[in-house]
Amino acid sequence: MATSPAFNRWFGRGWLALGFLFLYLPIVALVVYSFNDSPVPNVWRGFTLKWYEALLRDSEMLTGLWLSLKIAFLTACGSVVLGTLAAFALVKYKRFTGRTLFSGMVNAPLVMPEVVVGLSLLLMLVSVQRAIGFPERGLTTIWLGHLLLGMAYAAVIIQSRLQDMNPQLEEAAMDLGARPSQVFWLVTLPMIAQSLVSAWLLTFTISLDDVVISAFLSGPGSTTMPLVIFSRARLGLNPTVNAMATVIVVIVAIGVVAASYLIARAERQRALEMKAANRA
Repeated sequence: MATSPAFNRWFGRGWLALGFLFLYLPIVALVVYSFNDSPVPNVWRGFTLKWYEALLRDSEMLTGLWLSLKIAFLTACGSVVLGTLAAFALVKYKRFTGRTLFSGMVNAPLVMPEVVVGLSLLLMLVSVQRAIGFPERGLTTIWLGHLLLGMAYAAVIIQSRLQDMNPQLEEAAMDLGARPSQVFWLVTLPMIAQSLVSAWLLTFTISLDDVVISAFLSGPGSTTMPLVIFSRARLGLNPTVNAMATVIVVIVAIGVVAASYLIARAERQRALEMKAANRA
């Protein structure tokens, strides 16, 4: 029995709405209850900002947030650089010794459980630390673990953009006398800039909320914000956690909106330049 187009349209919209509710309703509830006067979760007793005031006095949470932001920033920057190099090697060089092994090693962190990644890194870094006295478990070791995971995600995003890029543009630049470095900075980099921004934002977010790898690689005095929240969750969440989560949601939302605006503006500018070049 055939169904009408109107039914199919509303049925699809209904499932889409349910999907969005499933994904975002918990976040909305978390934000709402961050302003709840009651210390008991899910019991509304009135509007208040006292949990945000308590958050400003929570040195453990703020220290963990600052550490997480530093690690996430360093991870995002390092992941974009290493991911770009890995993507270029896989896209530009179709044949070289060990290419299959290299491709597998780049993509391995995407499919391996984080417990395995964290444990293996812990054993390796402890052995290195005993041998040469560096690195101590802390910011550096957490950053190395997050960098391993972030590089894999960044390489996949940048590789997909490089595969879709027209190689004739780079060849035309070289035919006009551009050196390989000039081709990269003046032609290739602007064309993959959107993928670099996307990879940066994704790896920043992955690093910011990572728990498993951070738990294996953290040391005394280097507890990230997710580890602080996780340790408190086992004893019952304090509403200051809701306030912290709301702050993070606002920061991430502002970053996503700003990045989307910049990417859309760059896309419009590039479209205008292409139209002007075609007219010329």
